[in-house]
Amino acid sequence: MSHDDFAFEPVMGLPERPPEHEIILWQGRPDTFALARDAFKITWITAYFVVIVGWRASVGAADAGLAGAVAFGLPYVGLWLAAMAVIFALAAVVARTTVYTVTSARVAMRIGAALTVTLNLPFRQIARADLTTRGNGTGTIALETLGETKFSYLILWPHCRPGHVRVTKPALRAIPEAAKVAAILAEAAEARLSQPVIERQSAPAGDLVAAE
Repeated sequence: MSHDDFAFEPVMGLPERPPEHEIILWQGRPDTFALARDAFKITWITAYFVVIVGWRASVGAADAGLAGAVAFGLPYVGLWLAAMAVIFALAAVVARTTVYTVTSARVAMRIGAALTVTLNLPFRQIARADLTTRGNGTGTIALETLGETKFSYLILWPHCRPGHVRVTKPALRAIPEAAKVAAILAEAAEARLSQPVIERQSAPAGDLVAAE
């Protein structure tokens, strides 16, 4: 029997129902393989094990030929497979517990496997968005915020722009069809920011004039 760990959410990925005028334009989550590659660095880890296996196999081959190469290299192949299994399991958990949402007014990020938090970024607080894509269409949209808003790199990781530790930038990480999502975000933000902001202020009593 399947169980939804986030059944308490009134709307998937959001802590509360959006206002009537706010429309959900897109929702998605990281691609597991792309996340394992980009955030958990399986390519670098694989390259490391290739070097180790090659070195140990060459040592074994020098001592006992092909049999020695297999005997010396095979245990490290097993370690590589175990490392890959752990990494893909972690990436799958992170992807499953993540929901990115783009609405007509904001970007929302429900993140965290052990401690779940929802980050709300209204378009008026976003200074810019940077898109990076891979050949298969997956990519990352990093968001730079205005003002003094600061984010913890440790809490956001891996949902942040890599390498930007001092100024942490939230990011929709390793998402499929990233260019399409970036276009949706840009169009929604442009439409939202073109709307005038009306602030209600109470006039002082002395400024009130009775109608004749």
